[in-house]
Amino acid sequence: MSKRSLILIALVAVVGLAVGAGLFWQMGGGQGAGDGAQTAQGNVGGPFQLIDQDGRQVDESVLEGQWNIVFFGFTYCPDICPSTLQAIDVAKQQLGPRGDDLQTVFISVDPERDTPEQLKTYLSLDAFPDNVIGLTGTPEQVAQVAKAYYVYYRKSGEGPDYTVDHSTAAYLMDPQGRFNRVLAFGIAPDEMARLIRTAMQEG
Repeated sequence: MSKRSLILIALVAVVGLAVGAGLFWQMGGGQGAGDGAQTAQGNVGGPFQLIDQDGRQVDESVLEGQWNIVFFGFTYCPDICPSTLQAIDVAKQQLGPRGDDLQTVFISVDPERDTPEQLKTYLSLDAFPDNVIGLTGTPEQVAQVAKAYYVYYRKSGEGPDYTVDHSTAAYLMDPQGRFNRVLAFGIAPDEMARLIRTAMQEG
């Protein structure tokens, strides 16, 4: 991997941590949050209209009825997105039967390239969780949902090989579609499973 790529990954990770920290303090995370995970329900999330990998129009109701990990990324992401999806897959397996109550929702911040067909191909990789819901939409629709989740993203570079700088945190949402806590980028799968298990027990 080139030095430039390593620097880019580090910068994106810093942005993701900054966003996660900002959410943590905004929602009151600095006031006795115990294990360092944000559990207060705040104003993260909200209504959206997007298209899934099967071409169907969906809205925020896709989050209802089960726990969800919502993660923003793009299919051409070289490192952060696949590693996060792989970590979610391992954490889900470590949850045992409770893992059946956990859904992964991958929202693209690259609507220019991430068509429903592209999302379907990408999310079918064996290393990723089963039955991931991939969502895309118009640039305006993606901007709306990113704003609702306090997600930063910005196109970087020109030509067909451009990349997208973006926030790296994932969001745990409860079965009512409400924000529960931030899952920071880079945490080990066993720690992710522990945080999710705790949230499920408390919820």
